Amino acid sequence: MELPTLPTQICALVPFDHAKADVILRSADGVEFRVFRLFLSLASPFFETLFDLPQAPDGASDQEMKDGLAVIAVPEDSKTLDMFLRFCYPSTLAEDPSLDNLTEVLSVLAAAKKYSLDLIERKVCQALANPKVLETAPLRSFAIARNARLKHETITAARYNLRQPLIPALFAEINLITASDLLALLTYHKKCIISVQNLMKNLKWMTDHYRTTNGCSWLFSNSSYNGNYCRCGQGTDKSFFPWGSAPVIWWTTYMQEVCELLQDSPSGNTVRTAADRTIQKIRSSTNCVVCPGRVKEGMTEFSKLLALKVEEAVALIELEMDF
Repeated sequence: MELPTLPTQICALVPFDHAKADVILRSADGVEFRVFRLFLSLASPFFETLFDLPQAPDGASDQEMKDGLAVIAVPEDSKTLDMFLRFCYPSTLAEDPSLDNLTEVLSVLAAAKKYSLDLIERKVCQALANPKVLETAPLRSFAIARNARLKHETITAARYNLRQPLIPALFAEINLITASDLLALLTYHKKCIISVQNLMKNLKWMTDHYRTTNGCSWLFSNSSYNGNYCRCGQGTDKSFFPWGSAPVIWWTTYMQEVCELLQDSPSGNTVRTAADRTIQKIRSSTNCVVCPGRVKEGMTEFSKLLALKVEEAVALIELEMDF
């Protein structure tokens, strides 16, 4: 009869291989971390309590020992263990790891809560609020933050998710939240869409900002630029006639596009991205000698204004959740 093969113990990398360490933590995948009780006790009440438990006399305990050190097996894998132990160590010995991978964030957050590592939990919160993470995976960030009942991070992720379509695609962490959580997010998204739609139905915010057509002369084909006149033609959609005057046709097209996009993704980012496409298109156009030279300045200012108004409209909507 063959005996089951035991996992091979591997020593962890620096600084968790110190010869003067006074305890060994063994990960689920068999990696041994030689660490100092003092560092872990200062970082975590859990470890402080664990290490303060009275020790049984020699020979009266089934505690596994190695090289004279107690070996404590933990259920975390070596990658997770390495990350949260680095947060426990002084910065002179181990730098804090970067948490820009949501899979790592989830596992480290679970360990932080389990071992009462408040400092690590705060660091994880910072990672969940990292724009780099939020821009690429707002739904996943939302699910992790909501599961951990992190109010600020949950709301921030919900705001970033407005850049995405109303109906989300399936994502890995969806099982972390309840149907009620998802419904609250979708309801919030829908209310933001309605709020922004009201903004697009009335251009008073625009006319108040520019005051007269002279404040945005680039918008009208009857104005001159370096002695030339616009040849783009005028728009016909009266929904987008500021001061009752017909603007250049490409601006009307931009507004129609943005209006439609905001019905799914009510975010200032939606406005700015569409403006960048319009600027690129008009600057490469050969149909007009006027607009390519002034579209960037005009549309950059206008899109900033519109994006600000969109964000203000969204800020009025609350994510209705209990924390």
